[in-house]
Amino acid sequence: MRVLAWLDLGLLRQRGHLCPWAPVAFACGIGLYFARQIEPGQATYWGLGALAVLALVAARLLPPGLGALGWAVALAATGFLAAGYRAHQVSAPVLEWRYYGPIEGRIIGIDRSASDALRLRLDQVVLERLSPARTPGQVRVALHGDLPAFDLVPGQRVMTTGHLSPPGGPVEPGGFDFRRHAWFQGLGAVGYTRNPVLLAAPPSEGLALLRLRRAITARIIEVQGGDIGGFGAAVTTGDRSGVSQEALEWLRAANTAHLLAISGLHMGLLVGVVFAVLRYGLALVPWIALRWPVRKIAAGGALMAAAAYLALSGASVATERAFIMAAVMLVAVMLDRRAISLRSVAIAAPIVLALRPEALMGPGFQMSFAATTALVAAYGWMREADLSLPGPGWIRAVLGVLLSSFIAGLATAPIGAAHFNAVAHYGLLANLLSVPLMGSVVMPSAVLAAALAPFGLEAVGLWLMRWGIQWILWVAEWVAGLSGARRYLPSPPGAVLPLFALGALGVILWQGRARLAGVAPMVLAAALWVGVERPAILIAEGGALVGVMTDQGRALSKPRGAGFVARTWLENDGDPVDQGNASARWDDKAGGVARMAVAGGEIIHLTGKAAVARFAECRAGQIVVSAHDLALSGPCEVYDATRLRDMGSLAVTGSSVRSAADLGGDRLWHAKRRPKQLRTAQRD
Repeated sequence: MRVLAWLDLGLLRQRGHLCPWAPVAFACGIGLYFARQIEPGQATYWGLGALAVLALVAARLLPPGLGALGWAVALAATGFLAAGYRAHQVSAPVLEWRYYGPIEGRIIGIDRSASDALRLRLDQVVLERLSPARTPGQVRVALHGDLPAFDLVPGQRVMTTGHLSPPGGPVEPGGFDFRRHAWFQGLGAVGYTRNPVLLAAPPSEGLALLRLRRAITARIIEVQGGDIGGFGAAVTTGDRSGVSQEALEWLRAANTAHLLAISGLHMGLLVGVVFAVLRYGLALVPWIALRWPVRKIAAGGALMAAAAYLALSGASVATERAFIMAAVMLVAVMLDRRAISLRSVAIAAPIVLALRPEALMGPGFQMSFAATTALVAAYGWMREADLSLPGPGWIRAVLGVLLSSFIAGLATAPIGAAHFNAVAHYGLLANLLSVPLMGSVVMPSAVLAAALAPFGLEAVGLWLMRWGIQWILWVAEWVAGLSGARRYLPSPPGAVLPLFALGALGVILWQGRARLAGVAPMVLAAALWVGVERPAILIAEGGALVGVMTDQGRALSKPRGAGFVARTWLENDGDPVDQGNASARWDDKAGGVARMAVAGGEIIHLTGKAAVARFAECRAGQIVVSAHDLALSGPCEVYDATRLRDMGSLAVTGSSVRSAADLGGDRLWHAKRRPKQLRTAQRD
């Protein structure tokens, strides 16, 4: 009883400061759903529903302090239920085999792959001799051949002949699960074509907004040209297909790639510009200023501008999240509440997670709310301590940008390093030189271009916008060229980010000296990361590639092929070399038989049917890997196409073998594939 009394007293002392913990409890429930290895059944959902109700009843009956725990349990159970509901809501057919044949569909999206190939996202898909009930709702096709002679426009029906496969699982056990990501995106197959893309039908009714986005993108690129135009289109319509891979690498190395994604920064700048123009514009008219609530009218106008920007930009997850944050702030202004506070963040976060629970697992949500929470908390502490930045107005503005960049960078650095395996050493410098131009030139010019577009004068705004973007790209290129611009880090264990988040939230949200206890989980997370041990052997799903850790770094069995897998492995190792250099570390590659000595034996990767046909060895201590089926007898360990199809990618450390299938478990997005791998013109 003493423990309960002590806990009740401790929570009572936090009264008035527990609201920001509500989204934390909700997010914990979502995290528990995704952490499960077995898909919950109906009994689990009914049980959690009952638990949520009982927890709410307990919250009313228990003392006020302990009642907060009831709310926390109810929110966690609700988060689990929301994630489960969303996972079933987006359920759609997924291709169960590799398909080669005709592909027809309607264009609903155009972007670029990591290899800079144009990609089409298609719905209303038709695949030869495949019933509608088993045809994926959406597929994504990369164009590796010549581009079509006609302009690609959303709404067009196109057809080609190409390869499609089910979305792949993690390229290594415990890694990023593209199959889960594709499930929530409604993407049932991915592939490529080297054949011509033909126009089957012109744009039909509907998708007018998508076509408008594409037309605006084309106009921006026409006026601004090159990567500048691609950047301008990205921050205006969300279409990043016009930005080259070279420019993207500059921006990533300078830690300014976030300027491309329409997120909180862009939405905040747009809302700020529109709010300021409306408020000060109306204030210039005395009759209006004295009779109308100018501040609230400006907030309403900014909210409408934000909604238009959301629709125009394609309503991506990041933009949707930014809009909700901005809407909460503007509604607070209209209701005479504090616009920016931890309560505003606590309102916005559950809304975002309720709409898209899967966003919790991505870097966008994590970095956005980490930066927002840290900034609001830091400036709140300054306000409570009656601290202000020194100097005249322009000095305070510069110091404000510097301080904000430092706080946001510090809050997001562990998350960015964990997801992208790199730390930009000069990111603060690059952001200090770039972000002010986004706020003072690029976004105001975009608003000006939008205002002048009905009169055919948008080129004026786009011309002004061009100079700001040119400066940002120049800064990114310069910073990327500095010695030691990026430091590469290995991927952390799965517990690292939750521990960092728990500790940081404790320090920020908890009141009193007990908040210092939050330092302990962060120190533990750092220790786990420093001591991380990468797998000695990695085997790709399907057996297309093998990687062995050596003193020089990971050695790859092939210099080409499975490029995405190779790049991801090396990034996760924190090793900034290309596949060719990593392949040069491999001991022996001859005649399609790649051999490498490993502790206690040898690993052999067979590439090509000829090498498979010639290979007859099977000795103890050998691990034989192939993308083809093998018929070997003997004491060697064989991982061929059939076995790897069920296991997925593999990680071997000593005598321990982990498979992606075992770690992924039996989830909605991990349905068993059909046994046959290649079917041309598959019949039902």
